[in-house]
Amino acid sequence: MQTALAQRLGILREPGPAGGFPSLKDPGKPYAAGMSLWIILHILAATLWVGGMLFAHFALRPSLAEQLEPPQRLRVWHAVLCRFFWRVWASVLVLHASGYAMMFGEMGGMAESPVHVHVMLGIGWVMTAIFAHITFGPFARLKKAVAAQDWPAGGAQMAQIRLWVTINMVLGIIEMAIGASGRFWA
Repeated sequence: MQTALAQRLGILREPGPAGGFPSLKDPGKPYAAGMSLWIILHILAATLWVGGMLFAHFALRPSLAEQLEPPQRLRVWHAVLCRFFWRVWASVLVLHASGYAMMFGEMGGMAESPVHVHVMLGIGWVMTAIFAHITFGPFARLKKAVAAQDWPAGGAQMAQIRLWVTINMVLGIIEMAIGASGRFWA
């Protein structure tokens, strides 16, 4: 038995045909199992990206600064970012694919999607552009500096990476907060 509050918030609805639950787009349509898969993939990809930035910023960076001299620190950062960035690119692809699949597959397209979905889409594209800038700008220059053992140049590129990652980290936290709360906006 559903509560009036759950019904009003759209969290629980009457079961659809064959006991399935309705989709977001059509309250009479059975809930598509695909929507659950898209949400799971979306959340996992966002967690990898944002969680990785939080870990790097608040745990790895201060630990490396305490334990290693700049040349060793830059070598470790180079190795860590090489391993992390390809996973972020995979996450970006999953985030965009799952976001658009949910928007067009379950929400009825852009015109029917709630405002918070549009806000998330915009922030997501800004984050993607920033990450592309990091990858093809300061990170590419960091790789060259480490290969040439030009530690001052490598340090300058790490400072740029840190700045842009901090901006993306804040945007990612905002994005996740919107994703968690947006369906409850007026």
